[in-house]
Amino acid sequence: MHLAVLNWRDPWQQTAGGAEAFAHEIALGFVARGASVDFLTCREPGQPASELRDGIRWLRRGGRWTVYPAVISRLIRERLCGRHYDFVLDCQNGIPFFSPLAVSRRRTGVAIIVHHVHDNQFQTHFSRPVAAIGSFLEGPVARRVYRRCVAVAVSASTVAAMRDRLHWTGPIELIHNGVHHETVPTLTPPTPTPPTPIIPTSTSTPRLVAVGRLVRHKRLDHLLHLATTLSTEWPGLELHIIGRGPEETRLRETAAQLPLPPTTRVCIHGHLPDEAKKGLLKTASIHLSASQGEGWGLSVLEAAALGVPTVAYDVDGLRDAIQNGATGWLVPPGATLTETVSGALKELSADPTRAATIRGACLDWAASFDWEHTRNAMAQLAVRNSRSPGTRTTK
Repeated sequence: MHLAVLNWRDPWQQTAGGAEAFAHEIALGFVARGASVDFLTCREPGQPASELRDGIRWLRRGGRWTVYPAVISRLIRERLCGRHYDFVLDCQNGIPFFSPLAVSRRRTGVAIIVHHVHDNQFQTHFSRPVAAIGSFLEGPVARRVYRRCVAVAVSASTVAAMRDRLHWTGPIELIHNGVHHETVPTLTPPTPTPPTPIIPTSTSTPRLVAVGRLVRHKRLDHLLHLATTLSTEWPGLELHIIGRGPEETRLRETAAQLPLPPTTRVCIHGHLPDEAKKGLLKTASIHLSASQGEGWGLSVLEAAALGVPTVAYDVDGLRDAIQNGATGWLVPPGATLTETVSGALKELSADPTRAATIRGACLDWAASFDWEHTRNAMAQLAVRNSRSPGTRTTK
């Protein structure tokens, strides 16, 4: 099978996040099953226009907005030259690529992957006229163009939002994100001890860690002000923010102006290599998210796989990724994020048995998700919905 994955960014770009991780993992799964995969995406300065990496052919054209016409142009050119993809995975990061307009309906199957509905984010990031255009493209236009295509949603929240807010009428399949689990050596001891977060006590220092892209809709300002408020109740509190994105400079400036006591630390690390990120995350008392909505919340699973619970707002995606009261806490109606974090810290510190139960629930919850399960589901979907193989692209 010859496939194309369309995503506006690749995993190594400055603003890459969970959607890019999902697309990359899916592409790796198809390569492992013998497929030929082209990953069509935008190009950042310094990146090659094309390269073979991880068995995937990465084809980069255009920038943040021009990637859309660039990808459509390539699909049309391939079709006119008689080189047809058997299947296209069209990732809608707010706006899809509208690939059904460019490929042969007879020769190429298409699935649209929707992580979450972006209508609220359009309003957060853009002016009202631009936000209205984005919502129109995401809703009525996409619904029309993809009406004969299967859609993939990554959470039950996304399925509900597509039906209720986008009025999506076509078939939707639910395929969750996976998570990477630390490999366990086959040497003794046969049952290794799970990573243990720092459990706060009346004399210890609670460590809060947030992982994600530094963009406006993640609302990381809430975490900075949370640290200021909690520093009186928890002397020596630490807040660590890991990630990169356009908000990094502003967040650093805001953090520098916070009226923090000398014992409180707020560290904005920027991007960290995976091992360094995991090393810091596994020492956290709590993982935090202040996002206004997610498709799933991949960082929540990554934290749970290390035995770390998450506190987040009760919003789309995060309410799917967190088992409230078991693997973390969702902010209840009428409460604030600060109040919920304070209550969680008290709960963890008051009862070590309860803290151990939460750690175990996190590990069990994360263990029920695996990227190989996700890849299998996507491979089966592609087989069911692909067209007869056409001429393979060999260049």
